[in-house]
Order: sequence, then structure tokens, then C-alpha cells
Amino acid sequence: MQFSENWLRTFVNPDLSTDQLTHLLTMAGLEVEEDEPVGVPFKGVVVAEVISTEKHPNADRLNVCSVNVGEAEPVQIVCGAPNVRAGIKVPCARLGAALPGETADQPFVIAAVKMRGVDSAGMLCSAKELRLSDDHGGLLELPSDAPVGADVYEYLALNDHKITIKLTPNRADCLSLLGIARETAALTGTSMVLPAITPAKPDLDAVHPVTLTANVACGRFAGRVIRGVNANAKSPDWMVQRLERSGVRSISALVDVTNYVMLELGRPLHVYDQDKLTGAIEVRFAREGESLKLLNEQTITLADDVLLIADASGPIGLAGIMGGDSTKAELTTQNVFLESAFFDPNVIAGKARRFNFTSDAAHRFERGVDFENCVDGIERATQLILDICGGQVGPVSVVNGELPPRPAVKMRVKRAQRVIGVAISADEMASIFTRLGLGFEQKDVDGEACFIVTPPSYRFDILIEEDLIEEVARVYGFENIPSKPPVAEVAMFMPTESVRSVHALRNVLADEDYQEVINYSFVEAKWEKDFAANETPIALKNPIASHLSVMRSNLIGGLVANLVYNINRRAPRVRLFEVGKVFLKDASVVNGPLTVAGFNQPLHLAGLAWGPALPEQWGAETRQVDFFDVKSDVEALIAPLQASFSKMEHPALHPGRSAGVVLDGKVIGWLGELHPQLVLAYDLPSAPVVFELVVEPLQQVAIPLYKEVSNFPPVKRDLALVVDASLAADELLNTLKRVAPAEVTDVNLFDVYTGKGVESGKKSLAIRFQLHNTQKTLTDVEVDAMMDIFIQEASAKHAAQLR
Repeated sequence: MQFSENWLRTFVNPDLSTDQLTHLLTMAGLEVEEDEPVGVPFKGVVVAEVISTEKHPNADRLNVCSVNVGEAEPVQIVCGAPNVRAGIKVPCARLGAALPGETADQPFVIAAVKMRGVDSAGMLCSAKELRLSDDHGGLLELPSDAPVGADVYEYLALNDHKITIKLTPNRADCLSLLGIARETAALTGTSMVLPAITPAKPDLDAVHPVTLTANVACGRFAGRVIRGVNANAKSPDWMVQRLERSGVRSISALVDVTNYVMLELGRPLHVYDQDKLTGAIEVRFAREGESLKLLNEQTITLADDVLLIADASGPIGLAGIMGGDSTKAELTTQNVFLESAFFDPNVIAGKARRFNFTSDAAHRFERGVDFENCVDGIERATQLILDICGGQVGPVSVVNGELPPRPAVKMRVKRAQRVIGVAISADEMASIFTRLGLGFEQKDVDGEACFIVTPPSYRFDILIEEDLIEEVARVYGFENIPSKPPVAEVAMFMPTESVRSVHALRNVLADEDYQEVINYSFVEAKWEKDFAANETPIALKNPIASHLSVMRSNLIGGLVANLVYNINRRAPRVRLFEVGKVFLKDASVVNGPLTVAGFNQPLHLAGLAWGPALPEQWGAETRQVDFFDVKSDVEALIAPLQASFSKMEHPALHPGRSAGVVLDGKVIGWLGELHPQLVLAYDLPSAPVVFELVVEPLQQVAIPLYKEVSNFPPVKRDLALVVDASLAADELLNTLKRVAPAEVTDVNLFDVYTGKGVESGKKSLAIRFQLHNTQKTLTDVEVDAMMDIFIQEASAKHAAQLR
């Protein structure tokens, strides 16, 4: 929200400097993002009138001007501006005037000079020479009623500042000068002067009919017919100046008036050319497939959740967002219908972004607009239109729907004192609520002193007790709340050895040469379909961008997008990981302090590797990273767990180069090459290898236990077992580990063979066993007995035969 400081001070003028005012607003929660002076300081420049001009005798492009600067005698000034002529009023820098120079401490001082032999006692100025703009095409022409001799710096109010406030979305009431003035008055205790709004006396009986079909979405619709206006009239300079210093460009008188009232009162308005309306206006939801051409010349196709302004011809505007092209007021318009309405913020929210544009009206309506100032907005705009454009007015017509309730909010005095940390008295709290314009009642509830506050129509952010506590704290002044050390004793606790922190998991992957990324939790709907086969993702009601419209159910889409970004910038090798929440529909989840009913939000860890397996080096040949490289990285993560790998298919993975990670019979993750179709769809040079794991089971590790180190030599034995080619080696290894005696310290697959000597449809798995006894050297008889156990178990469970 950008505004002119001078404009604000017409509402409320505290005895504060600009810096003090901006600091006060920032500390009260209205963060001042920028404070820019309107003009660079200069002095000695006055309003002057050019009396006459003559061609310079020695220069074709120069004129000798006689200039009235408000003194008894005119002065002679030589000027080369192309637009200099008799009768215009322009800034004139007198002798000794100090104009803006290259630096603030080096002004450009005007002195008497001879220009091609002719005396010149001053300089007529352009906007660029006064640092008002970059326009150097001619003199800055001032209005014809500008007083000759007046100081230009004061006449143009260049002591003004353009202040930009970075508002949080909940403070829609401060999207106007009136709202900021309310805050300033409450913070400083200064009285506020509101603009005088005098209801116009109707000259006509004309009323345009309005019907509210969507009476919940549109709680109030006010309108007025004004006939015989001169839409081509020029907006007054004071209005144009205030608009421009608030970041709004002057367009035409009617548009300028509506923008002015929106900035002044926070009341968006719309002007229709009444002669272009067909029948009654209807506020309704769109019918599927309807289309509308907007004022920005964009034609959109509408869905049935879009609120419309329509007449007998069809849609004529997006309610609360933008009017339609077919009924717009133009410079030739004579009869207008002025609209002022209240639309439910939930209905307006996100609709403008859906159509890839935004508007000042949508920005306000989707946050909440004061529904009690509909008629005030009409009357204020009527005043300005009659003053600028003339015309005759009809009565204000108001059609009411269902307005939002304003439920009272209870605030306990003792709780407010405890939360703020300062014993603010109930009387001071009452004073704060009064200054903020919050109606309240003081009473005891269950033996405790409370305030029962009814939020006004313009405050949509006061819903719970904490909101009122915040109001008390910020108006009391955060700077007035002392910093106190904690009074509780701090105890050091030993970390739980059976739980790994998420940071420890990050360290494992960092050690494996992965770099961490952080992506948005909301993603493209296409990603959910491609990487999770999720046709019904969790949709956002109000996405920050049209393509980021759903919540992610896995992390791979974001990592692939990171990969594409890096490849496009010629990164030769990419290894990334992310730790973040995913969002799943789960009816079993109920409301809790960290949950939302119906949704599960587990923490996942995902990684991606692409490019060479190792950085380029002389000691190893370059080869592309493959499934087994990333499997080794995942094994480093699951090393403290009794987890294993099993064959698994996943919609995002290559069907023959993927696996699931299993712990206690449950799949806790997966890894594999990206599916070839997705490699083509995302234009990747080659397939990355990706993995994703649920974090919670990774954190549960066994407590480290001491084991005696044997002083006796280990025994190693190998078995080659022939099994069906379809049997996963992991299944066989798990079977052998389950029956392994205590002396067996390692069971490891070291070779897989198919070919000559092995029956077709079979494969030979070579497994090495390491055996240790801490008390003695194992004998061959003991080792053979253990090997027999393994052979019998493998034969019984998997029909394995000793090769």
C-alpha cells in the first residue's frame, strides 16, 4: 500500500517527523517498506509567467524571454526550450537559486550569464532540471491559475513523501488512507478529521433494478444512476497528484474518482455506462462455459464457482475483480450507473490469479472490505463526479443479502497480562480498544475480569482471544515491553540414544556428496499425476500462483524440477536431497495441535543423483551414476536398521530398475531410475536415480551394545546355491540370517552366475559366511554343522541346491 504522507496528514496530523511516523507504524505491525521523498530539495525557484518571446539575434534555437517573476519589473531570460511561448507559467530559477546537483552537498547555483552576447538573469526549468522526472523535452508547464512569484517547492508540495507499507494479508482495513489514519490516531492519541461526506439531493427518480441471486456471496449491493455527466472532463491537479503519489496513474475523470475513493475509504467502486446495460443487473454465479471479455481486453472462460455481475445480455463483469468491456464507461459516456457492493472474501479469493491477472479491487475484496461504507462510498464518489463532471443524480438504491456476522470475542485481562508479560491495567486496555474503535463491554465471566469485544465491520482479522491480545500489545508498544531473562530453571537432558535426529540423517547424505534443497510444498497438478499417479491431489483454495495449485504427496517432482534447472545451466553432475512434509488424504486423522482433520502430513526424505558417479578425475574412468550407486547411499541411511530391499513397482520409476525399502514387513520407501516416459516428458539427457523414504522409521535405531572382540581367528566359508532365477537374493539372505547361530558375524552375497553349468531358468548365488567365537577356535566339525543348517534351510524354503 503506497500513499502520500501529505494526504494522510489531512486525516490525522500527529506532531511527528516523517521518520518518527514511519517508525511508529512499523513497530505497530504496519511495516514501512519504503519512504521516498517526492522531490529533491532546491530553493530560489518561483512560479513565473512568460510575457513575451523574441528570437535570439545570434542563435537560431534560442529565444529571449521577458518573464514576470512576481516583482515590479520583468526579468530577461534566454531560453532554448522548444515549448517556450508567451502566456505559459513555468518554474523559474532566480539568480542565486540552488538547483539539485550531482550530489546533495554540491547544488547547481544560478548566476547571471551572457548567452551569445545577450544577458540572462535566471533559468526557466524543465522537470528533469528540478529532478521531478526524466522528461527533458521542454519546460515544465504549470497550471494557468498558479500564483506568480510563489515558491515552486511549496506550490507543488514537494516536501511530501511516498510511503509504502508492506501489509500482512489480515490487515485489509489498512488498504486505505482512512484505515492508516485510524491506526495513526490510535497510536498517537491524535484526533482524526474524516472527509466530509454530504448525501447528494436526488434530481431524478431513476433507479436501475438489481437482483441478488447469490445473496450469500454478495451481502450488499448499492447503486446510483447519474445522468448528463461530462466524462471527458479533466481531473483536477490535486487529485492527479494524490493518485500518482499513491502509485496510481490518472486515466480519466470517472476512473480517477473511483480510484480516489478506493484509496481514500478503502471502498472499491465500478462505473457502468448505463446506456449499455440491458435490463436489470443480476449478481449470480457463472454457468459452466460462459465467457466474458474484461476491461483489460482478456477474454476468459468461466466456471460455476465464479461470481458474476450480469444483465439480460449475459456476464458484464467479474464481481469484485474487474468489469466487463461491453459496459465500460468511455469518454463519450453521458449516463452512468455507479456500483458499490460487498462480496464474500472466500468467493473472491484466488479467482484473479486463476485468470493470470490481478486488480486493486480483487486485492481488497479477497481480504475483506468494510460492508458498512457501501453508501458512503457512493456518496463520496457522487460528490466528486458532480464537482468534476457535472450531472444529475438519482437516489441510492441498496439491496441486501446475507452480511457476515460479527461475533463477539472474549479477552481475559489476566491472560492478556500473562501473554504480554506486562501488568497493563484494565483501564489502559479499555483506552486502547476505544482508540482503535473496537466496541466492548467489561464484565466478569466465571469470576474473571474480561473484555467482550465486538469487531467493527472493517476488521476481519479479530476472531480469537489472541487477536485482541495482539491489539493491546502493539498499541501499548512493543518497545515498552521490557526484555526479561527466563525465570524457569534450564535443565540439560541427555539425547535419547534410540532416536536419530533429522539433522543426523542430513549429515549422512551430506557425507555422501548430496546437497540439500528446499522446495515449495505446493506443486503443479501435473507433477502429482506424473510422479505419484495421483489423479485427485489435495487442491489449494487460494494458490499463490496458478500452476502451484495442489499439495505434494511426494518430493520427487521438486527434485526433478531442480535437476532441469541445473541441467539448463550446464551443471555436469547433480546430487540433491530434500527433507520435507508430504500431504496425504487420511480420514483417520482428526483435529489436533499439529494436524488438520482428514489429512496426514508425514516427513519424508528424498534424493536424486544424475551425471557421473564421481567428479571428473584422472584416477577413475568416467561412468554414469546407476541404481547400485544410489542403493549404496540408501544403505548408508538404513545401516542401523534391520531393513532390506524388495522388488517393487512405482509409477515414477523404471519397472525393471526399482526396489522398495522394507522394515518390519512394511514398505518405508523406494528407489530406482526415473521412468523412461518421464525422462522424455521432462527433456532430460539421461535418467536420474531417485529415492524417497519416510523419516520416522529411519530415526528409530537400536541402542549400541558392547560386543566382546574375539582373540581367535575368524573362519570363512563359501556356499554356491542354485535357485530359481526369479528369487530375489535378498530373500535368500534374510532366510539364512534368521537361522544363523550366534557365531555367524556376517552373511554376504559376493557373486551371481548364470550360464554354462547352471540349468536354464536358474542362477547360482555365491554367499560368504564369516564365523567367530570369542572363547575358542572353531573346528571344522562345528563349522560344517553350521553350513548344513544353512543348506537345509535354503533347500526347505527356496528349493535351493548346492552347486
